[in-house]
Amino acid sequence: MNFNAITISDIAKALNLSASTVSKALSDSYEISAKTKKLVVDYARENNYRPNPIAQSLKKGKSKSIGIVVPTIDNQFFSQVINGIESVAYEEGYNVIITQTHESYDVELLNINALTHRSIDGMLLSLSTETFNVDHLQKLQNQGLPIVFFDRVSDTINTHKVIADNFKGGYEATMHLIESGFKYIAHITSPAHTSITRERLAGYKKALTDKGFNVDDNYIKYCSHGGKSIAETKEAMDELLALPVRPDAIFAASDRITTTVLSLLHKSKIKIPAEMGLVGFNNTNLAELLNPALTAVHQPAFEIGKKATEMLLSIIKSRYPVTEFETVVMPTELFIRKSSVRD
Repeated sequence: MNFNAITISDIAKALNLSASTVSKALSDSYEISAKTKKLVVDYARENNYRPNPIAQSLKKGKSKSIGIVVPTIDNQFFSQVINGIESVAYEEGYNVIITQTHESYDVELLNINALTHRSIDGMLLSLSTETFNVDHLQKLQNQGLPIVFFDRVSDTINTHKVIADNFKGGYEATMHLIESGFKYIAHITSPAHTSITRERLAGYKKALTDKGFNVDDNYIKYCSHGGKSIAETKEAMDELLALPVRPDAIFAASDRITTTVLSLLHKSKIKIPAEMGLVGFNNTNLAELLNPALTAVHQPAFEIGKKATEMLLSIIKSRYPVTEFETVVMPTELFIRKSSVRD
Protein backbone atom coordinates (compact mmCIF):
# COMPACT_ATOMS: atom_id res chain seq x y z
CA MET A 1 0.00 0.00 0.00
CA ASN A 2 1.41 3.36 -1.02
CA PHE A 3 0.94 6.40 1.20
CA ASN A 4 0.25 9.56 -0.77
CA ALA A 5 0.25 12.75 1.27
CA ILE A 6 -2.38 15.26 0.24
CA THR A 7 -1.24 18.52 -1.33
CA ILE A 8 -2.57 22.06 -1.45
CA SER A 9 -3.98 21.24 -4.89
CA ASP A 10 -5.88 18.27 -3.41
CA ILE A 11 -7.40 20.48 -0.72
CA ALA A 12 -8.31 23.14 -3.28
CA LYS A 13 -10.04 20.59 -5.51
CA ALA A 14 -11.95 19.02 -2.61
CA LEU A 15 -13.20 22.37 -1.31
CA ASN A 16 -13.69 23.97 -4.73
CA LEU A 17 -11.21 26.72 -3.95
CA SER A 18 -8.14 28.01 -5.73
CA ALA A 19 -4.73 26.69 -4.70
CA SER A 20 -3.74 30.27 -3.91
CA THR A 21 -6.66 30.66 -1.51
CA VAL A 22 -5.81 27.41 0.26
CA SER A 23 -2.14 28.39 0.56
CA LYS A 24 -3.02 31.77 2.03
CA ALA A 25 -5.56 30.21 4.42
CA LEU A 26 -2.96 27.77 5.71
CA SER A 27 -0.58 30.70 6.18
CA ASP A 28 -3.25 32.60 8.16
CA SER A 29 -3.25 35.44 5.64
CA TYR A 30 -5.38 38.49 6.44
CA GLU A 31 -6.71 38.30 2.87
CA ILE A 32 -8.78 35.19 3.67
CA SER A 33 -11.97 35.24 5.75
CA ALA A 34 -12.14 33.47 9.08
CA LYS A 35 -14.85 31.15 7.73
CA THR A 36 -12.70 30.01 4.79
CA LYS A 37 -9.61 29.63 6.97
CA LYS A 38 -11.51 27.35 9.34
CA LEU A 39 -12.86 25.30 6.44
CA VAL A 40 -9.39 24.82 4.97
CA VAL A 41 -7.59 24.19 8.28
CA ASP A 42 -10.19 21.67 9.45
CA TYR A 43 -10.02 19.75 6.18
CA ALA A 44 -6.20 19.78 6.22
CA ARG A 45 -6.13 18.48 9.80
CA GLU A 46 -8.69 15.74 9.17
CA ASN A 47 -6.78 14.52 6.13
CA ASN A 48 -3.32 14.66 7.73
CA TYR A 49 -1.94 17.42 5.50
CA ARG A 50 1.71 18.23 6.09
CA PRO A 51 3.58 21.15 4.50
CA ASN A 52 6.25 20.16 1.98
CA PRO A 53 9.54 21.08 3.71
CA ILE A 54 11.46 21.16 0.43
CA ALA A 55 8.99 23.56 -1.14
CA GLN A 56 9.07 25.73 1.97
CA SER A 57 12.86 25.76 2.03
CA LEU A 58 12.96 26.88 -1.60
CA LYS A 59 10.72 29.82 -0.73
CA LYS A 60 12.83 30.76 2.30
CA GLY A 61 16.19 30.00 0.69
CA LYS A 62 17.06 27.62 3.54
CA SER A 63 16.62 23.87 3.85
CA LYS A 64 17.17 23.75 7.64
CA SER A 65 19.31 20.67 7.00
CA ILE A 66 22.96 19.98 7.79
CA GLY A 67 25.03 17.35 6.00
CA ILE A 68 27.40 15.19 8.04
CA VAL A 69 30.25 13.20 6.47
CA VAL A 70 32.12 10.74 8.70
CA PRO A 71 34.42 7.80 7.94
CA THR A 72 32.12 5.37 9.77
CA ILE A 73 29.34 5.34 12.32
CA ASP A 74 30.53 1.92 13.54
CA ASN A 75 32.93 3.67 15.88
CA GLN A 76 32.30 5.00 19.38
CA PHE A 77 34.11 8.25 18.70
CA PHE A 78 32.08 9.18 15.62
CA SER A 79 28.78 8.02 17.08
CA GLN A 80 29.44 10.24 20.10
CA VAL A 81 30.34 13.16 17.80
CA ILE A 82 27.04 12.68 15.94
CA ASN A 83 25.15 12.73 19.24
CA GLY A 84 26.78 16.07 20.00
CA ILE A 85 25.89 17.40 16.55
CA GLU A 86 22.27 16.35 16.90
CA SER A 87 21.94 17.87 20.37
CA VAL A 88 22.61 21.33 18.92
CA ALA A 89 21.04 20.91 15.48
CA TYR A 90 17.65 19.70 16.71
CA GLU A 91 17.52 22.41 19.38
CA GLU A 92 18.02 24.98 16.61
CA GLY A 93 15.39 23.40 14.36
CA TYR A 94 17.81 21.78 11.90
CA ASN A 95 17.66 18.25 10.52
CA VAL A 96 20.85 16.24 10.01
CA ILE A 97 21.66 13.95 7.10
CA ILE A 98 24.40 11.47 8.02
CA THR A 99 26.65 9.78 5.46
CA GLN A 100 29.73 7.58 5.91
CA THR A 101 32.67 7.24 3.53
CA HIS A 102 34.04 3.89 4.76
CA GLU A 103 37.48 5.51 4.38
CA SER A 104 36.99 5.85 0.61
CA TYR A 105 37.73 9.06 -1.32
CA ASP A 106 35.36 8.02 -4.10
CA VAL A 107 32.52 7.39 -1.64
CA GLU A 108 33.29 10.72 0.01
CA LEU A 109 32.81 12.45 -3.35
CA LEU A 110 29.53 10.59 -3.96
CA ASN A 111 28.21 11.46 -0.50
CA ILE A 112 29.10 15.12 -0.78
CA ASN A 113 27.53 15.31 -4.23
CA ALA A 114 24.33 13.71 -2.89
CA LEU A 115 24.21 16.08 0.09
CA THR A 116 24.67 19.21 -1.99
CA HIS A 117 21.85 18.09 -4.28
CA ARG A 118 19.65 17.94 -1.17
CA SER A 119 20.17 21.70 -0.78
CA ILE A 120 21.82 21.46 2.63
CA ASP A 121 22.61 24.72 4.42
CA GLY A 122 26.07 23.57 5.55
CA MET A 123 28.35 20.59 6.03
CA LEU A 124 30.28 19.02 8.91
CA LEU A 125 33.11 16.82 7.70
CA SER A 126 35.83 14.45 8.89
CA LEU A 127 38.04 13.42 5.96
CA SER A 128 38.50 9.83 4.82
CA THR A 129 41.96 8.25 5.04
CA GLU A 130 42.12 8.18 1.22
CA THR A 131 41.52 11.91 0.84
CA PHE A 132 44.64 13.76 -0.27
CA ASN A 133 42.97 16.27 -2.60
CA VAL A 134 40.29 18.59 -1.22
CA ASP A 135 39.63 20.60 -4.39
CA HIS A 136 36.02 19.37 -4.38
CA LEU A 137 35.50 20.92 -0.95
CA GLN A 138 37.30 24.14 -1.81
CA LYS A 139 35.05 24.54 -4.85
CA LEU A 140 31.93 24.13 -2.71
CA GLN A 141 33.20 26.63 -0.16
CA ASN A 142 34.00 29.12 -2.94
CA GLN A 143 30.40 28.69 -4.15
CA GLY A 144 29.17 29.70 -0.70
CA LEU A 145 28.57 26.40 1.12
CA PRO A 146 29.54 26.70 4.81
CA ILE A 147 31.91 23.86 5.78
CA VAL A 148 33.35 23.04 9.20
CA PHE A 149 35.91 20.28 9.76
CA PHE A 150 36.25 18.12 12.85
CA ASP A 151 38.75 15.43 13.89
CA ARG A 152 40.50 14.85 10.54
CA VAL A 153 40.90 18.28 9.04
CA SER A 154 42.40 19.93 5.97
CA ASP A 155 45.19 22.47 6.37
CA THR A 156 44.53 23.97 2.93
CA ILE A 157 40.93 25.11 3.44
CA ASN A 158 40.39 28.20 5.58
CA THR A 159 37.38 27.51 7.77
CA HIS A 160 36.46 26.62 11.35
CA LYS A 161 37.94 23.36 12.65
CA VAL A 162 37.39 21.42 15.87
CA ILE A 163 39.93 18.84 16.96
CA ALA A 164 41.12 17.01 20.04
CA ASP A 165 44.51 17.84 21.52
CA ASN A 166 46.14 14.99 19.65
CA PHE A 167 49.69 16.06 20.43
CA LYS A 168 48.99 16.10 24.17
CA GLY A 169 47.20 12.75 23.96
CA GLY A 170 50.13 11.15 22.13
CA TYR A 171 52.65 12.71 24.48
CA GLU A 172 50.89 11.63 27.68
CA ALA A 173 50.23 8.09 26.40
CA THR A 174 53.89 7.56 25.52
CA MET A 175 55.20 9.27 28.64
CA HIS A 176 52.99 7.04 30.78
CA LEU A 177 54.43 3.91 29.14
CA ILE A 178 57.98 5.15 29.68
CA GLU A 179 57.31 5.95 33.34
CA SER A 180 55.72 2.51 33.75
CA GLY A 181 59.07 0.95 32.85
CA PHE A 182 58.62 0.09 29.18
CA LYS A 183 61.70 0.66 27.03
CA TYR A 184 60.79 -0.32 23.46
CA ILE A 185 57.58 1.47 22.64
CA ALA A 186 56.04 1.00 19.21
CA HIS A 187 53.40 3.17 17.58
CA ILE A 188 50.70 1.86 15.24
CA THR A 189 48.83 4.64 13.54
CA SER A 190 46.77 5.78 10.53
CA PRO A 191 48.15 7.03 7.17
CA ALA A 192 50.97 9.52 7.52
CA HIS A 193 49.17 12.31 5.63
CA THR A 194 46.18 12.63 7.97
CA SER A 195 46.12 15.44 10.52
CA ILE A 196 45.48 13.17 13.50
CA THR A 197 48.41 10.93 12.55
CA ARG A 198 50.86 13.83 12.34
CA GLU A 199 49.76 15.29 15.67
CA ARG A 200 49.69 12.04 17.66
CA LEU A 201 52.99 10.90 16.15
CA ALA A 202 54.58 14.23 17.10
CA GLY A 203 53.46 13.71 20.71
CA TYR A 204 54.88 10.17 20.71
CA LYS A 205 58.24 11.34 19.39
CA LYS A 206 58.48 14.28 21.79
CA ALA A 207 57.88 12.05 24.82
CA LEU A 208 60.62 9.67 23.69
CA THR A 209 63.17 12.42 23.11
CA ASP A 210 62.27 14.20 26.35
CA LYS A 211 63.15 10.99 28.21
CA GLY A 212 66.37 10.43 26.24
CA PHE A 213 65.09 7.63 23.99
CA ASN A 214 65.94 7.42 20.31
CA VAL A 215 63.08 7.53 17.81
CA ASP A 216 63.35 4.36 15.73
CA ASP A 217 61.25 4.40 12.55
CA ASN A 218 61.16 0.58 12.63
CA TYR A 219 58.85 0.90 15.63
CA ILE A 220 56.39 3.14 13.77
CA LYS A 221 53.80 1.41 11.58
CA TYR A 222 51.13 3.04 9.40
CA CYS A 223 47.79 1.45 8.55
CA SER A 224 46.80 2.80 5.13
CA HIS A 225 43.06 2.71 5.89
CA GLY A 226 43.23 3.57 9.58
CA GLY A 227 42.88 -0.04 10.68
CA LYS A 228 39.65 -0.50 8.73
CA SER A 229 40.63 -4.10 8.05
CA ILE A 230 42.08 -6.46 10.63
CA ALA A 231 44.60 -7.57 7.99
CA GLU A 232 46.41 -4.24 7.80
CA THR A 233 46.73 -4.01 11.58
CA LYS A 234 47.88 -7.64 11.74
CA GLU A 235 50.55 -6.92 9.13
CA ALA A 236 51.83 -4.04 11.25
CA MET A 237 51.83 -6.25 14.35
CA ASP A 238 53.64 -9.10 12.57
CA GLU A 239 56.37 -6.71 11.41
CA LEU A 240 56.84 -5.38 14.93
CA LEU A 241 56.97 -8.84 16.50
CA ALA A 242 59.56 -9.93 13.92
CA LEU A 243 62.03 -7.18 14.87
CA PRO A 244 65.35 -8.33 16.41
CA VAL A 245 64.32 -6.45 19.56
CA ARG A 246 60.57 -6.59 19.59
CA PRO A 247 58.54 -3.89 21.35
CA ASP A 248 57.52 -4.32 24.96
CA ALA A 249 54.69 -1.78 24.60
CA ILE A 250 52.42 -0.39 21.90
CA PHE A 251 50.77 3.00 21.64
CA ALA A 252 47.85 2.59 19.21
CA ALA A 253 46.48 5.75 17.64
CA SER A 254 42.78 5.08 17.00
CA ASP A 255 39.74 3.22 18.33
CA ARG A 256 39.80 0.59 15.65
CA ILE A 257 43.55 -0.03 15.74
CA THR A 258 43.54 -0.22 19.55
CA THR A 259 40.84 -2.87 19.85
CA THR A 260 42.33 -4.90 17.00
CA VAL A 261 45.79 -4.84 18.60
CA LEU A 262 44.27 -6.02 21.88
CA SER A 263 42.58 -8.92 20.09
CA LEU A 264 45.72 -9.87 18.15
CA LEU A 265 47.84 -9.91 21.30
CA HIS A 266 45.36 -12.28 22.92
CA LYS A 267 45.42 -14.56 19.86
CA SER A 268 49.22 -14.58 19.93
CA LYS A 269 49.07 -15.48 23.64
CA ILE A 270 51.16 -12.43 24.51
CA LYS A 271 50.42 -11.44 28.07
CA ILE A 272 49.24 -7.88 28.66
CA PRO A 273 50.91 -5.98 30.29
CA ALA A 274 53.57 -8.46 31.51
CA GLU A 275 54.96 -9.03 28.01
CA MET A 276 53.39 -6.12 26.13
CA GLY A 277 51.95 -2.90 27.50
CA LEU A 278 49.13 -1.25 25.57
CA VAL A 279 47.75 2.28 25.47
CA GLY A 280 45.30 3.46 22.85
CA PHE A 281 43.20 6.33 21.63
CA ASN A 282 39.81 4.84 22.38
CA ASN A 283 36.36 6.16 23.25
CA THR A 284 34.65 2.87 23.93
CA ASN A 285 32.40 2.79 26.98
CA LEU A 286 33.59 -0.77 27.57
CA ALA A 287 37.28 0.02 28.22
CA GLU A 288 36.87 -0.94 31.89
CA LEU A 289 35.37 -4.30 30.93
CA LEU A 290 38.04 -5.39 28.44
CA ASN A 291 40.62 -8.00 29.45
CA PRO A 292 42.71 -6.41 30.76
CA ALA A 293 41.02 -3.05 31.33
CA LEU A 294 42.35 -0.73 28.65
CA THR A 295 44.46 2.35 29.30
CA ALA A 296 43.22 4.91 26.80
CA VAL A 297 43.33 8.50 25.71
CA HIS A 298 39.73 9.71 25.73
CA GLN A 299 38.56 12.43 23.36
CA PRO A 300 35.62 14.72 24.23
CA ALA A 301 33.69 13.50 21.19
CA PHE A 302 30.26 14.77 22.21
CA GLU A 303 31.66 18.23 22.92
CA ILE A 304 33.55 18.21 19.60
CA GLY A 305 30.26 17.55 17.80
CA LYS A 306 28.48 20.30 19.72
CA LYS A 307 31.17 22.89 19.11
CA ALA A 308 31.51 22.05 15.41
CA THR A 309 27.75 22.45 14.95
CA GLU A 310 27.66 25.74 16.83
CA MET A 311 30.43 27.06 14.61
CA LEU A 312 28.71 25.86 11.44
CA LEU A 313 25.41 27.48 12.44
CA SER A 314 27.24 30.73 13.18
CA ILE A 315 28.37 30.79 9.53
CA ILE A 316 24.95 29.80 8.21
CA LYS A 317 23.16 32.47 10.23
CA SER A 318 25.66 35.25 9.60
CA ARG A 319 24.24 38.18 7.62
CA TYR A 320 27.70 38.94 6.24
CA PRO A 321 30.45 36.78 4.69
CA VAL A 322 32.57 35.12 7.38
CA THR A 323 36.27 35.65 6.73
CA GLU A 324 37.86 34.99 10.13
CA PHE A 325 38.08 31.39 11.28
CA GLU A 326 39.53 29.51 14.24
CA THR A 327 40.71 26.04 15.13
CA VAL A 328 39.33 24.91 18.48
CA VAL A 329 41.45 22.33 20.31
CA MET A 330 39.55 20.24 22.86
CA PRO A 331 41.45 18.64 25.78
CA THR A 332 42.06 14.89 25.91
CA GLU A 333 42.30 12.81 29.07
CA LEU A 334 44.41 9.74 29.78
CA PHE A 335 42.63 7.03 31.77
CA ILE A 336 45.19 4.64 33.26
CA ARG A 337 44.06 1.04 33.63
CA LYS A 338 45.66 -2.42 33.84
CA SER A 339 46.79 -2.81 30.21
CA SER A 340 49.77 -0.51 30.80
CA VAL A 341 50.67 -1.03 34.47
CA ARG A 342 53.00 -3.87 35.44
CA ASP A 343 52.72 -5.40 38.88
